[in-house]
Amino acid sequence: MALSGIALVTGGAGFIGSHIASALIAGGARVRVLDDLSTGHRENIEEIGSGVDFIQGSVADEQLLKKVLQNVEVVFHEAAIPSVPRSVEAPHQTHVASVDGTFSLLVAARDNKVRRVVYAASSSAYGDQPTLPKSEDMLPDPLSPYAVAKLVGEYYCQVFTRCYGLETVSLRYFNVFGPRQDPGSQYSGVVSRFISALLSNERPVIYGDGEQSRDFTYIDNVVAANLNAAAAREASGKVINIANGQRVTLNELLAELKELTGKQDVTVDYREPRVGDVRHSLADISLARQFLGYETKVDLREGLQRTIDWWKMSRFNR
Repeated sequence: MALSGIALVTGGAGFIGSHIASALIAGGARVRVLDDLSTGHRENIEEIGSGVDFIQGSVADEQLLKKVLQNVEVVFHEAAIPSVPRSVEAPHQTHVASVDGTFSLLVAARDNKVRRVVYAASSSAYGDQPTLPKSEDMLPDPLSPYAVAKLVGEYYCQVFTRCYGLETVSLRYFNVFGPRQDPGSQYSGVVSRFISALLSNERPVIYGDGEQSRDFTYIDNVVAANLNAAAAREASGKVINIANGQRVTLNELLAELKELTGKQDVTVDYREPRVGDVRHSLADISLARQFLGYETKVDLREGLQRTIDWWKMSRFNR
């Protein structure tokens, strides 16, 4: 993807954002990262390598955004507090990061003549509806402050496209995992927490009976979708699922990880279900194929193996 201007990645010191920034630099783009490091890590900026212009600050800082967005052509908006349980405990923080931050960014992008904003939306917008797979024409039914905040961001993106001509694409991520995903928090993704526990000879924790299912999506697939979304002409104004298109239960996921790590004898710590968690999740990815030319590049098993290999060498295992 050739860009005439700068690509801005908000939340670029985080898990997904840092991978997008790395791919952009590898493709020859000029990259600027904005991150307040509330959930991101300086080490991720270092892993991106030279060539990135890193600015520490908040996406809700309107004065800073005026400077950061100068000469920017495309924004990849990943900044958020990416956690359902954390949003239940501290909803105001989630609102400021995802609602206020996204609104401020869109206003600044409009005023600075940014061509397109690619927004990190969330499958949590679907809630716990029983219909599978989840398709973009379903009515949202959010169950947590995080889901509401992400959904509001989608609506603002679509309105800014309709009212102001700012091109936007909202990508609804389904359970993204891979290298650089921090396992050190109770709010971390389940794949990183499972791997951390297994390689540390600790009991993995499952909230509920483990029969809840998810559509786990390896990071490389998400990055490819973002790069395509920045250029796909007919995608503007759309909301598009980004996923693997297959689902597994948490018990099945853990069994796979036990095999890959050689930790088959580890037992599970089952706990009470968490507020805001959905029971089953599976994406219809036909719109992603239609508008983005999206195809899964890395399947679940290969993605899990790559993540395990990275974790063994990462700072989280020191």
